[in-house]
Amino acid sequence: MDNLQFNLVTDPWIKVITKAGDTVETVSILTLFTHVGAYRRLAGEMRAQDLAILRLLLAIVQTVYSRYDEADQPYEWLQVDAETMQPLAVAQDDYDEDDLMATWQALKDNGEFTDRIVQYLRRYQDRFDFFGPQPFYQVTAAQYDQLVPADKQISMGKGTVDVKQIDRRISESGNSRAVFAAKTEAYKQVLALDELVRWLITYHQFTGVTDKTKIKTAEKFSVSMGWTYRLNPVFISGRDLFETLMLNLVLVPAETTAYHIQRPQWEFPDQVAYVDWIKKQLLPDNVAALYTMWSRILHIEWSDAGTPMIFSGGLPGVDATNAFVEPMTVWKWADKDKPPVFKPARKSVASLNKAMWRNFGQYVAVQGEQTDQKVHEPGVVSWLHKLVNEDRLTAQNAVHLTGITLISDGNATSQAPVAEVADEMTIQAAVLFDPDGGADYWPARIERAIDRTQQVGTDYYHFVKEVATIRGIDGTEFANRQSARFYAQLNAPFKQWLAGLSNQDDRDEKLALWKAELRRVVNAALAEVMQQTSSRDIRGITVGQDQGKARYTNIVLAERRVRASVKRHLAESGR
Repeated sequence: MDNLQFNLVTDPWIKVITKAGDTVETVSILTLFTHVGAYRRLAGEMRAQDLAILRLLLAIVQTVYSRYDEADQPYEWLQVDAETMQPLAVAQDDYDEDDLMATWQALKDNGEFTDRIVQYLRRYQDRFDFFGPQPFYQVTAAQYDQLVPADKQISMGKGTVDVKQIDRRISESGNSRAVFAAKTEAYKQVLALDELVRWLITYHQFTGVTDKTKIKTAEKFSVSMGWTYRLNPVFISGRDLFETLMLNLVLVPAETTAYHIQRPQWEFPDQVAYVDWIKKQLLPDNVAALYTMWSRILHIEWSDAGTPMIFSGGLPGVDATNAFVEPMTVWKWADKDKPPVFKPARKSVASLNKAMWRNFGQYVAVQGEQTDQKVHEPGVVSWLHKLVNEDRLTAQNAVHLTGITLISDGNATSQAPVAEVADEMTIQAAVLFDPDGGADYWPARIERAIDRTQQVGTDYYHFVKEVATIRGIDGTEFANRQSARFYAQLNAPFKQWLAGLSNQDDRDEKLALWKAELRRVVNAALAEVMQQTSSRDIRGITVGQDQGKARYTNIVLAERRVRASVKRHLAESGR
């Protein structure tokens, strides 16, 4: 259809919750940035969708304020083209990160963004046109046919992806029906235009690998998952949307002392030039490029009724190994690689119910300094640490670490989303970045408390698995289910305990309070199992006969053993 018009800069498409009345509104990018202090947070169809849009918004903010200061003037060591608003030259010897920090501080103090961000959006407004000559996050029909093999061109009618697959609440392909979908069958292929825009952005970041069409390249490649889909994302939630953007605006990354030009996707000359850059499979050196990185070339053909037919061509990805330019992920030490490296610590179905606090040591260096080569803090946490150290944030402020991720099915040929996980961990900045590096250092003591808690959790797991053996049922399934319930009962009290810590506390006393709460929860869990005792449980069984180490057990003996083990772990020394 020739009469369709929609521009992301001026037309409403971003869902937000207002601070006045807590109502949901739909706003344009321009409205959002000019009234950003009026919104509590993003409020799309899924939290993963909110994360995708947050990263897009951050790419805009990062690009503008890495070039212009609080007075909307280019930095002295940066030559900026007045027409394109893009850097022409960088005087690296004169680059001063204090200039960027001063800009961040001024924006924070003013509580709003400057006019330069509006000017930037107006300058690139044509690149945010959903139906323009260079359609937003899409390619034209001619570009699509140019980039894919001849037998995959639009006229062949191949390589399409359904609306219901782009909608990540459904993620239904033509070969696999989503039975428990968020929409009925009649509405799975129906999306309002503003919602389609939100899902298109999300799809680029959370793409599986089911595509059969690939772009043409000199060498063969496997289609890439969406970049954010390959992470275990974490960011800092603020009290409102402005604060959230500011807390995650990493103007001075910890990983480099050089200035890197931010280059979001829309600043490339055209879509083909951008795809040519993607073909090089180079890890970007700036977050704006990461936050706006495509995983597919998408082209939309519109029927006269306004129904979209979406063509998709797979793009090669980049290696995430040691990709510390990405600030929004938790890292794991892959010591089996040669040489050992850091990789994003992706969540899987197996870790679906594991709350953030149980991996506390992945979010902050528990020894105060990152001296352990096997630990690497997320970039947003290191950035927050810098802000606190420079007194740009009050140490008594509560830090809300937020994790949002889509978990795939783990199938190498699909990587279809099977679950969304959203979690939060609140802790005082002074506790998270405790300046006391001695025996009372809070992060290390918190980590040891978590280790002790998980030892008790293991004790409980072995108990319920033994109970299952006594009852003649599947021990692993029963134990996993009971263990998940046990940790679910721990989540709220542990988060409450963590959020209540301060550097003025008697630390032994606070740890004793958590031990008491842990003891209460495990006693309640044991009592619940014992209340369901049957005559078979009391009669017991003999186990281990085939190994020649026969042992009699029943539920009473199993309970005695687990209580003794829990008592030992709770009494262990080590503050």
